[in-house]
Amino acid sequence: MNKKLLCAALLGGLGLAQAASAQEFDDRWYVSGSTGVNFQDKDRHTEDSLFGTLGFGKFLTPNISLEAEVNYQNPDATRNPNLWWSQYGVSVDGRYHFRNADSKWWPYVRGGIGWQRHEEEYTVALNPNNPFQHEDSNLALNLGAGLQFDFGRVDLRTEVGTRIDFDDQQAGPYAQENSFTDLLASVGLTVALGPEPVAPVAPAPVAPNCADMDDDGDGVNNCNDKCPGSQAGQTIGPDGCPVPVSIDLKGVNFDFDKSTLRPDAIAILNEAVEILKRYPELRVEVAGHTDQCGSDEYNQGLSQRRSQVVYDYLTSNGVDGGRLAGPTGYGESRPLEDKGQTLPGCKSETNRRTELNSQ
Repeated sequence: MNKKLLCAALLGGLGLAQAASAQEFDDRWYVSGSTGVNFQDKDRHTEDSLFGTLGFGKFLTPNISLEAEVNYQNPDATRNPNLWWSQYGVSVDGRYHFRNADSKWWPYVRGGIGWQRHEEEYTVALNPNNPFQHEDSNLALNLGAGLQFDFGRVDLRTEVGTRIDFDDQQAGPYAQENSFTDLLASVGLTVALGPEPVAPVAPAPVAPNCADMDDDGDGVNNCNDKCPGSQAGQTIGPDGCPVPVSIDLKGVNFDFDKSTLRPDAIAILNEAVEILKRYPELRVEVAGHTDQCGSDEYNQGLSQRRSQVVYDYLTSNGVDGGRLAGPTGYGESRPLEDKGQTLPGCKSETNRRTELNSQ
């Protein structure tokens, strides 16, 4: 066969690839068959010949296939075409396909190991018992590269490879060789077995339920959220709307004419620290007050000291001073009222206090 014609056949297979359709990973078993030309190692002293293969294989992954194959060729002996010479064998070959899921065609490389059988006739000069027969079996290695084109169930395959035949027991008058290297060029088909693979059906989308959604991340589902779009850090009520947060420190009182914290005041301030840490957006004013005993000037300084000691306690326990206005002393100017009447000036401990007022 003309080698140029063979090359044209291989290139023609590439042209057919343009009509192929995309294929997902198909792991069905398949059968294969090919035919081509076995360009014999010239040291065999045999002519190039046609050969054929039959195989059975499977893709293990989208890129790797494994195939068992039988081959047969029957070349003529160069010295006497009338002498019988045949070769056949089996092999197991792996192919690595350079492809992705939507490839229409892809190149691949091949490697495998096999067993080859030789049966031949030969003559010995001036021997009346001619022809004699020689048979032998030996190991062989396959190496190759090719292109595969996807047509759905049937794929076209074109391949060029070599088979290294470790035949070291040749018959006839020629010098012994340790191995022979044949070149093989072929065109073949693979046919997938069984029904077409069915792609998994995605479940129908389920309409989102507002009870399961919280778009603004405020902890109130969309069904109950009357104020969508809450900002991070806001204090949110059960309806999803911001609510004011106040800290009542009216229990932080001081002894008469003192600005030191009492044990009961420290417990209340610890609760205030936790509230301020829980609501980082909250800002408060630290305000100090006194009763109405003493001069205005003295009481102003005393209230300032009382607000300062509360301010220092909060900041020393992890509250950012940037969230605290003051400390501010109001002296005796803001006495508490009881049932609408101002408490007597020097008799009310509740007036000797420090408050945190929301800003």
